[in-house]
This record gives sequence, C-alpha cells and structure tokens, in this order.
Amino acid sequence: MGIKGKEIIKVDPEKLIGFLNSALSEEWLAYYQYWIGARLMEGPMRSEIEPELLIHATQELGHAVLVVERIIQLGGTPVLTPADWMKLADCDYEAPEDPYVEVILKQNLEGERCAIKRYSDLADFTYGRDHITYQMVSRILTEELEHEQDIEDWIKDIDTMKENLKKLRI
Repeated sequence: MGIKGKEIIKVDPEKLIGFLNSALSEEWLAYYQYWIGARLMEGPMRSEIEPELLIHATQELGHAVLVVERIIQLGGTPVLTPADWMKLADCDYEAPEDPYVEVILKQNLEGERCAIKRYSDLADFTYGRDHITYQMVSRILTEELEHEQDIEDWIKDIDTMKENLKKLRI
C-alpha cells in the first residue's frame, strides 16, 4: 500500500489484519462446508437446493479472494495453512455427518449467522476509519445476508411440504 493509503487508515493495521485472517479462515471453512454438504446432501428438494449451495460455495470462495487481496494491500500475510483455519476461525465448521437436507441447511445457516456477525463487527470497526476495507466488508455482508435468507426460505419450504404431507395423511 502506498504512503497516502497508509496515512488515511485510522485503525491499527495489525489488528485489522488479524481480524481479516480470521475472516479468511472462516471463508475457507464455509466454502468447504457448502461444497461438501451439497455433494452429500439427501432428501426433499435436494435437486433444487444442491446447485444453489454450490453457488453459495463459489461466493464464499470469492469472499476469500477479496479478503486475501486486502490483507496483502495492508502489508500483511494471509493465513498460510489450512491447519490454522480452525485455530483462527470463530465460526464453527460442522462436518456433514448426517446428509439429510435439513441438517445440512441448518449447519450452513449457523455458519451464515456467524459470518454476518463477523462482517458486521468488521464494518463497525472500519466505518469511517478504513474506507476500502469497509466497502469490501459491506459487499461481503450483503451476500452473507442473502445466503441466510435463501437458507431460511428453503427450510420454511421444507417445513411447509412436511405440513402439507401430514394434512394429506389425515
């Protein structure tokens, strides 16, 4: 980053890089959780939900790219090994040991809610202090909110389908 770029940042760059490396670790874990869950998923609406989860996975990977670029711009080093992802992440990775669609969706929903908190906190931390990071974080936060809504909608659709099936059996 250039001299002027460094002058306009009003946050501790090392602290910010630490937060961003945690976010980066969480993005990699989210990518894999979406990707592997989509591949293993079983149950109702799987054929409709699987391609959407793969899109979410690709978007999480895109977030990782943005975060890496910003860490480098700030003069930092991105987390270098997957072994450190779990150590740096505040968001849990839940292995899709139960491949039922609702279980996969609920695991991903928890991940999205954690990501929303991460990026909301980063937005608060950078607002008015680091315009570039703030814009990046706002963009990512928007997509994380969309992911949460998508998952909530799918869970609601599955619940509605189950209720309708119960009515037919009566």
